[in-house]
Amino acid sequence: MKAISNNENKLNMTVLLAAVNVIVFLALSMQGMTEDVEFMLRHGAMYVPYVAEKSEYYRLFTCMFLHFGFEHLMNNMVVLLIVGWNLELAVGKMKYVFLYVGSGLCGNVISAIWDIRTEEYVVSAGASGAVFGIIGALLYVALRNRGRIGDISGRGIVFMVVVTLYYGFANSGVDNAAHIGGLLSGFLLAVLLYRKSEREDRLLTWG
Repeated sequence: MKAISNNENKLNMTVLLAAVNVIVFLALSMQGMTEDVEFMLRHGAMYVPYVAEKSEYYRLFTCMFLHFGFEHLMNNMVVLLIVGWNLELAVGKMKYVFLYVGSGLCGNVISAIWDIRTEEYVVSAGASGAVFGIIGALLYVALRNRGRIGDISGRGIVFMVVVTLYYGFANSGVDNAAHIGGLLSGFLLAVLLYRKSEREDRLLTWG
């Protein structure tokens, strides 16, 4: 019973992050249309000219918790809930949150740089950069643990990345720069933050 209680406790940050995204979406839905670009822009969506010219740097953070419609929200939250708890158990709560937020911010910065380079400025929002960061970190942890992390294999993670990126490039309106930036950032942050002994200690605790 004690081991089960510990595991439930360690799931809280994944659930909390998903809950924050859902609550923000519901709050905005009661005020207007979350699929309306102007409405989302007024409530913190990412737009490079506003960041660069008006110094509205907060948009790099706030846009991570905004979603264009219910389907967009659910796509990101389902993936987060499926894979996030494995990483949270492996690295711990605080490092997990740092990986999530750090990957999301880095993904948005890389997306902004890409917009500036291509001179194609669009309003963007979503947690996908952070979610890809979780996937990138999972991949690194799996590589450090003989190709597995919890119930997920390294091959499964690579397959997920390939399919998701393919979907992004095959469809319009997807911020692929944020996805790739989040993925690489999550992997690199995991290199800095993850220590295999942490996972071994947790495996002993779970047993």
